[in-house]
Formats: sequence, C-alpha cells, structure tokens
Amino acid sequence: MTAPNGSPVHDRPPLSNLAKVHQHLPRRPLWLCRACSGPWPCPFARMLLRVEYDRNRASLAVYMAGQLFDATGDFLKLYPDTGPNPEQLWARFLAWTAVKPG
Repeated sequence: MTAPNGSPVHDRPPLSNLAKVHQHLPRRPLWLCRACSGPWPCPFARMLLRVEYDRNRASLAVYMAGQLFDATGDFLKLYPDTGPNPEQLWARFLAWTAVKPG
C-alpha cells in the first residue's frame, strides 16, 4: 500500500513513537540496542522477549536463531578479516533462551 506521494504506508507507528521501554530493538548492522546502546539483545530486550514469547521458549529460540543468522552476516561484512566469534554469538543470541531446570 502506498500514500498519494508514492511512499510506502505502514500499519505500525514509527519506532520513535513507541514508549521507551519498547524501543530495545537492534540497530543494524552493529547490533546495538536502540534504547540503551548495549549489545543487542540487551538485558531489557531479553526480558521483553521472554514476556512476549511467554512459555514458548522453542519459538523464542527459533526467532533468536534467525537474529543470530542475520547478525553473523552483518558482522562478516563489518569485520571480514576477523569475523564474529561463534562462542560469543551463541552466548549472546541463544544461550539465554534455554529453559533452566528447576
């Protein structure tokens, strides 16, 4: 759908209109948090994602695996000589999605 001037029309409000608490989204290609500038997913983004995915940790892990895939591609373009550290990326994007025994 496009506006009369030809620009795309989106059903969602711009990120700048969201409450600050909901702005903990990734700023690509650096994968820093838009709200706090920490490495995304920052602790607050992790908490929001856990709430959003509630008791469905498998879907959260699948979503975060997609984010990991995108981040890996971005980091390979940004740092072609060294590339990203796989262990650090796994810890950052996926390790925290696991259900803890208890």
